[in-house]
Amino acid sequence: MSDDAVQARTGRVWADWFAELDAAGCRVKDHKGIVAILGERHPELPGWWQQSITIAYEKATGLRQTYERCDDTFASSASKTIGVPADTLSAAFTDDATRARWLPGATLTVRTTRPGKSVRALWGDGASRLEVNLYAKGPSKTQVAVQHDRLPTRETALQMKDYWAAALVRLKVLLEKDGAATAALVVFNHG
Repeated sequence: MSDDAVQARTGRVWADWFAELDAAGCRVKDHKGIVAILGERHPELPGWWQQSITIAYEKATGLRQTYERCDDTFASSASKTIGVPADTLSAAFTDDATRARWLPGATLTVRTTRPGKSVRALWGDGASRLEVNLYAKGPSKTQVAVQHDRLPTRETALQMKDYWAAALVRLKVLLEKDGAATAALVVFNHG
């Protein structure tokens, strides 16, 4: 986020926030401690901004690695817009046969699903989790966003970021190809 955007929303640029947190001794505090200082000094600042400033400060000062979460695990994400309805996309995650076509060899245990909205699942042995959110961009276009949480290392997060980017390309190719084939069949049969 740019300095201009931060200043427009908080009245300060990143350097000002970081200087204040340094002066408050935050280089030796944990995440909750830094958020607490912001909350005490700036109660008018919404919680989202307290978290965002804290995370940016932690990254800038080396207190937090890229992709690191507050619980000392790591996360990665990927997203892609695919030319199919949201229900079709959620089914690609929940239907075992479809999922095997674009995530071969993956072990996924679906925990909850809201068709066309979201899927929550355990990955592999259950040590890490997936959060899949779907955003309809029209009747036949949907953005899928995959967040893979509770990864053990930054390196694992980087690997999974690449993995999910490639997997979503495979999913896009599969679903859009299947959709085009279905549309062509309809035209052929009715044309």
